[in-house]
Amino acid sequence: MSSPDLYELRERFEADTILLCFNGPISRSLIEEIGHALKNYLKSEQLSPASALDVFAAYIELTQNIRHYATASSLPGADTATVIVSHYQGCYRVAAGNIVKLDDGNQLVARIESLAKMDKVELKAAYKAQLRKPRDESAVTGAGLGLIDMARKSSQPMKATLKYIGNGTAYFSLSIQI
Repeated sequence: MSSPDLYELRERFEADTILLCFNGPISRSLIEEIGHALKNYLKSEQLSPASALDVFAAYIELTQNIRHYATASSLPGADTATVIVSHYQGCYRVAAGNIVKLDDGNQLVARIESLAKMDKVELKAAYKAQLRKPRDESAVTGAGLGLIDMARKSSQPMKATLKYIGNGTAYFSLSIQI
């Protein structure tokens, strides 16, 4: 195996204004450590507290969703996440991806596409409606508010992609701009 060209990788990061990039198995402690580094970076950039909190919240939501999915699905490789935070023209982009079952990925893309079609008023109504729904006690994750909340905080519609990789699996990616 040859060694990667780190200079080329650095140049790519510079060209794409990537501030943080992680690829590997994600755990609760790793989410916390990377989150702490991201918080410190955003603080050093003197980003408004509200914007810094939105970027941090998107990072936490995306990474925790991957971790919860990996645990619930027991799908090999689902716990290996790719997470990128970048900054371009005054906006931050938080993107994350992992391997999912194709059917789960299709359902998630459809949900995100439906949220992307909503305006701010419709997203607020969807959020309130979700808050009023009784929580499924058998659910291993939260109340289902995370995607709606990210859509509300995003300055552009969220973008999801799904790339089929074989054996009923796909690589799911979600990107949010703040």
